[in-house]
Amino acid sequence: MTIAITDAIPTLAEAEQRFNLARTEDEAFFPEGQSNLLDLAGTEQTALDELRRRYLYQRSLGQLLEGTVMLLLVSPLLAIAGFYDPPFQVRAEESVQLTLNDGEEVLQGRIDVLVLLDQFWVVVLESKKTALSVWTALLQTLAYLMANPQIDYPEGGTASHRPSFGMVTNGDDILFVKLVQTESRRYALSRVFAPLTSRQELYSVLQILKRMSQAIV
Repeated sequence: MTIAITDAIPTLAEAEQRFNLARTEDEAFFPEGQSNLLDLAGTEQTALDELRRRYLYQRSLGQLLEGTVMLLLVSPLLAIAGFYDPPFQVRAEESVQLTLNDGEEVLQGRIDVLVLLDQFWVVVLESKKTALSVWTALLQTLAYLMANPQIDYPEGGTASHRPSFGMVTNGDDILFVKLVQTESRRYALSRVFAPLTSRQELYSVLQILKRMSQAIV
């Protein structure tokens, strides 16, 4: 039986129970979101200032759809962070399927995302939704990360799980997610960044993206 994710799992508490997930606030679990962040070059700060100026201008004229948020903010931000350069490969996804209960139940969701190197998922929403809209996409984002376990099989070694990362944004707010699928599946969230409030918010976002890029590569 195939069921929509939002119908089958309407709350975060139920998602944690159904996916056997536990949220952690241990800073050591998600250092990419808060520690050892790289300093930005002057050229990067200038590029971010220009990006933000353009976004603020268009945003001041009204609400923005997903495609516009992607065009004005997300795509140039990923370009500055180096996610469009080798070894990263980009593909677009519109749906995800997650099988539960030994194949008896299949959860399916549809949302506009970019996938980079099968390990970093970018979820883009409309800015016209509520101020907490990044949270409305958290269930789908966790499902995407759960449906794509990253496992290393070193020659002669023991298989290990690599972390998966997600970035959820409606342009006004940006949230990062990290998930690791070991025997004890855990995930962590960053704070919500708000580029509308100050340029430093966007600087911090780029620093985290660059740190995540290092972790993935």
